[in-house]
Amino acid sequence: MNHMRKLRKILLVAGLAAAVGACSGTGGAAGVAAESGVAAPSGAASPPGDAAVPGGPRTVARDLAVPWGMAFLPGGDALVTERDSARLVRVTPQGRVTEVATVQGVEPDGEGGLMGVAVKGEQVFLYYTAAQDNRIVRYRFAGGRLSEPKVIVQGIPKGVIHNGGRLAFGPDGYLYATTGETGDRGLAQRRDSLGGKILRMTTDGAPAPGNPFGTLVYSLGHRNVQGLAWDPSGRLYASEFGQNTWDELNLVKPGANYGWPEVEGRGDDPRFTNPVLVWPTSDASPSGLAYAGGSLWMGALRGQRLWQVPLGADGSVGRPVARFTDRYGRLRGVAAAPGGALWVSTSNKDGRGSPRRGDDRILSVPLRIP
Repeated sequence: MNHMRKLRKILLVAGLAAAVGACSGTGGAAGVAAESGVAAPSGAASPPGDAAVPGGPRTVARDLAVPWGMAFLPGGDALVTERDSARLVRVTPQGRVTEVATVQGVEPDGEGGLMGVAVKGEQVFLYYTAAQDNRIVRYRFAGGRLSEPKVIVQGIPKGVIHNGGRLAFGPDGYLYATTGETGDRGLAQRRDSLGGKILRMTTDGAPAPGNPFGTLVYSLGHRNVQGLAWDPSGRLYASEFGQNTWDELNLVKPGANYGWPEVEGRGDDPRFTNPVLVWPTSDASPSGLAYAGGSLWMGALRGQRLWQVPLGADGSVGRPVARFTDRYGRLRGVAAAPGGALWVSTSNKDGRGSPRRGDDRILSVPLRIP
């Protein structure tokens, strides 16, 4: 505790952060909550008046097993992965849950298993842990079934920890994937390794045109990215696990190096790109990330809250606001649903949480402009 107080005092003197106590909204529509120990940029603004405010969550689905990724189909249903069971399920907005498949080849272990999911037309892409590696597999999805599996990327390092796993299509039409360094820190700085990176590719798994190194690697120096989101101007943000001190929100640029393992949080080293926000690991341990209603929304596992990060039109970040602190336990998946709500999944059955009756669940969080 003395160490943290000294560190926060240094940041305050440097004009880099302001730490304030946290509280969370309760009942019905959630009240505004102050950030807890967040290191925000000097002069960061409070949430603008046109930033959305979350209403009271509604349980869409329950009794799931570590729901990890969510991707919406054109009709409004979502495909949801279960990390530890290797099941892919379909969830309707009314809460009907049906199994699409138990995905063959998945070997759950520790933080690995069936993780990311992305949809493009009649194609579904899954990121999962196999016997020897993490890999990305493309399927045909028709008639409610998966068929024609094709491995498009293999050889992503796997481990008991730090497997990355998020998949998402960017506004440029290319598929992005996040990978972890599996506890082997040096992989994050090696351009010839797929570990500790953000990857960008075509639907066939080839390096996307314009990638900075002519390979799949889009950015490097990551410890374990598990969230990706784009703002309306196409800026890419990523949420990243720190080690013992600072978790990060990064504005991702092609070819940029985010410093791990040389730097955790802000390092002000010209070789590396600083995060735009950092949190103490006790307040975050971030996973899913989505943009909606003028803000980024970031799920926190250890922090057991939903972080709202208001964004300016120029991409600048405002002061984060903690929502639903300790109300639902560990929050992992966050996705912007058709119609303007957020879907948020709990992760209380992942071996690090305390399952409650009905866990794990998917919550629908309505957003409104005050």
